Amino acid sequence: MENSLLTFLVFAPLVGAALVAVMPKELARVIGVAATVVTFALSLYLIGPFLSAGDASQAVEVFGSAYGDKLHFVERVPWITSGSFTIEYFLGIDGLNMPLLVLTTFVAMLACLASWNFNTWKVTKSIKGYFVLFLLLETGMIGTFVSLDFFLFYIFWEVMLLPMYFLIGVWGGARKEYAAIKFFLFTLAGSVLMLVAMVAMFFYSGEAVSASAEGVASAYRDGVTLTQGTFDLIELATNETIQAYFGSAMFLGARFAPVMFIFLFVGFAVKLPAVPVHTWLPDAHVEAPTPISMILAGVLLKMGGYGFLRMCYPIFPTGGEYWALLLAILGVVSILYGALCAMAQTDFKKLVAYSSVSHMGYVLLGIAVMTHTGFQGAMFQMIAHGISSPMCFFLVGVIYDRAHHREINRFGGLWLTMPRYGTMATIGFFASLGLPGLCGFIGEIWVLLGVFEARHTYTWAVPCAILAASGVILTAGYVLWLIQRVYLGPERPEHAAFPEVTAREMAILVPFAALCVLFGILPKHLLFDFTNGTLDQIVNSLHAVTQQATALASGF
Repeated sequence: MENSLLTFLVFAPLVGAALVAVMPKELARVIGVAATVVTFALSLYLIGPFLSAGDASQAVEVFGSAYGDKLHFVERVPWITSGSFTIEYFLGIDGLNMPLLVLTTFVAMLACLASWNFNTWKVTKSIKGYFVLFLLLETGMIGTFVSLDFFLFYIFWEVMLLPMYFLIGVWGGARKEYAAIKFFLFTLAGSVLMLVAMVAMFFYSGEAVSASAEGVASAYRDGVTLTQGTFDLIELATNETIQAYFGSAMFLGARFAPVMFIFLFVGFAVKLPAVPVHTWLPDAHVEAPTPISMILAGVLLKMGGYGFLRMCYPIFPTGGEYWALLLAILGVVSILYGALCAMAQTDFKKLVAYSSVSHMGYVLLGIAVMTHTGFQGAMFQMIAHGISSPMCFFLVGVIYDRAHHREINRFGGLWLTMPRYGTMATIGFFASLGLPGLCGFIGEIWVLLGVFEARHTYTWAVPCAILAASGVILTAGYVLWLIQRVYLGPERPEHAAFPEVTAREMAILVPFAALCVLFGILPKHLLFDFTNGTLDQIVNSLHAVTQQATALASGF
């Protein structure tokens, strides 16, 4: 069973979707929640090899380099084979995707539980259809994180698109069609660029191997011969022959690596989202049902950062160095612009949506400087935001269920009316603010430290770090102002009859709140110990490639 654990994990929600489709609609929510609970339980088993100090019983060393601190639970078989290419069913986990995988199943489980109250979340048109699409979406998300073949990754990436489109477009708010189509078009445009990059990488990697007898000899692994090209993400990131060829080849009159890097970057930046390809996010969040907003914020945005760390930088490190300044500027602009937009909002949900643009800007900035600390901070920020942001969206949904509006200025004194709700809201929004002792602080401070660390390499690093640090002040401004307007002040008579949070709502809020605190006080044991091996390996390898490319360039 262990050899197929990732397959079970990927398709467990799909089995649940099939059961929902054939069983009576009265059982749909029970089966849906049960499927997500089972999937989450399976994902927790993946933590074992990382806790056993490098137990190699289910680990595979890649090219003898222990890339990613080894791959665990590897499943690799030929899937589609022809005379010119082989596409593999290649799954595996390392310190990069394991935390994101557990986060995905955790957020999906709580979002599914949040879908229990159908009238609240407008899930009234087709209960069975909603849960079938929800579970299909979870399969797509899990498959995206564990796929190590680019073709397979791309399939799961596209599988996510349609369920999310329908979940917003059918069960969303008043402008649901507009929001769903906008989400679809933005994501599809990014996917087209990813597809171009995938095809180009396949053929150029084949040219690299064909041009080097040594490359052909080094391409034998597990009985698979690399003769024409590869979709294997690990091969593309670690094969020195391919890396050297990518760094020197030309594509339509320009250097191959920077062009392909920016193609991939745009595709992933849409999901992150980074300014200026962020405009789909506020509309999608505002119109989506609350559980789907939780999924969007907690999981889908992380796929952009994951794509940077899994593909853009390991495969095209010289491209990352070439575009470093542009990416850092986009990260800083996202931080400041998102915070300023959040401060200007009067819609509670739109404020939280724009805060995501700001917080994910730290991810882009931390990755752009290509330092150990920056990568660690970006990874932590993804996990921290994946905990606090779904909690904040659920907090908005809880009060919307009672007030039937989201106008911030019409609230006030809710802490007196709903003290348990007010306590949970304080933890969630303070974690989003970056209060020391809560999860949001660690990621932001690590990114800032990583940017300052790059000052010897990039002269623009210090100004970027200073501007990014000012984003912390703006975040504190809009969060504290929000808390003052919504939760503090005298109790309003029109809110006096609001019921306190229910047991089901507390069952969703308490796990989020607990993780906000635990990740804030135990960052090393809960995340860094799992991710640092992978991230350090990635950073070391990309620095080696960029230094080699610089040396070769200086020799001409």
